Amino acid sequence: MDTVQRMTRNQAVLIRAFCVWTVYVWVTRIWNIVQDDAHSAGFKAVHSILAMISIVFAVAVFIVVRRIRRSSLSAS
Repeated sequence: MDTVQRMTRNQAVLIRAFCVWTVYVWVTRIWNIVQDDAHSAGFKAVHSILAMISIVFAVAVFIVVRRIRRSSLSAS
């Protein structure tokens, strides 16, 4: 028998805050890297790709949390 556990509001807020923080940190980091002439094009490309992957994951998790919260609220 499977047990379904609902996500609390506090849990959702914590995960959303982490997602927003992740996006903020990576956008700021990439902005700084792009502006710095000390880094090679390869360095900038690799770190930009890593940043985009992290940002995509953060946005995806944010959307999943929103959907879970909406479905649990409508099921109540």
